[in-house]
Amino acid sequence: MNTSRTSTHMGLIAMAALWGASWPWGRIVAQAMPPLAAASLRFWLASLLLVLWLYRSGRMSALRTLGGSQWAGLACACAVGVLGYSVFFLLALKTVPAGKAATVVALNPVLTMLFAVLLFRERVNTVMCLGLGLAVMGTLYALSDGAPAALMSSSGAGEWLLLGCAACWVAYTLIGRVVLTSVDALTATTVTACMGAVLLLVASFVQEGGSAWAGLLKATAAAWYSLVALALGATALAYAWYLKGVQQLGAGVAAAYMALVPLFGMLWSSLWLQEPVTRSLLEGGAASILGMLLMNAGRMRMGREVPATNV
Repeated sequence: MNTSRTSTHMGLIAMAALWGASWPWGRIVAQAMPPLAAASLRFWLASLLLVLWLYRSGRMSALRTLGGSQWAGLACACAVGVLGYSVFFLLALKTVPAGKAATVVALNPVLTMLFAVLLFRERVNTVMCLGLGLAVMGTLYALSDGAPAALMSSSGAGEWLLLGCAACWVAYTLIGRVVLTSVDALTATTVTACMGAVLLLVASFVQEGGSAWAGLLKATAAAWYSLVALALGATALAYAWYLKGVQQLGAGVAAAYMALVPLFGMLWSSLWLQEPVTRSLLEGGAASILGMLLMNAGRMRMGREVPATNV
């Protein structure tokens, strides 16, 4: 039992490492390939692996039981979580260094919690609110190179595109919260990945034309390695480890490992792309990670609290 739990924790660390690596991998792809064509190919590759995983798990029959509202929910999740996020992700990485861009991950749980409170009336406590504020300020500090007050006037298109990434992920998570009440996580992920591959393919031909796909053949070997790593590692394999963590340790514990993603993103970007790690990036990244840890600590404390009964 202990060995199994240890391997699950190690898998979650590997998951965070892969999601952190997705930023320098994405940076390499964005510099060498047409963004929509590359994103479509990424999800075609990931879809092949996910469909095989769904088949091996014996859940293919679940697709026949999905109703119209479930398909509609999955389509909405796909539109924001795959199509929208992929476009913002690769376009942002054309101009923003990967290590700096990775800090935006800290906004995902923050904004998700904020909208969950507003839309679903989820309970929060003081520790969670402190963590939320710290994570937001840390992210803005890192994105603005240490001048959050000047962010509105000094930010380029890349920084705003990164905020689009965060907005798409939050929308995907909140839609997923509704959809996953009646669809298992693996089926939902497989369906949205397949839908996303098709939508990105159509968008690529409409926006970039067929020449974009011919241009993929001219990309460097490093770009192709990075694209395959994004598809199989950061999309399919990392999800498998995350799902195992949710099943064995609970969603709160598994989500806490998201705090490591910006750290790995900065580390891999420095090692692989020789990007400078500035003081503002370190300080902002550290504050963001601490904020996410505080949010998870507050959530765990709330989970241990026993509601008072009326007498």
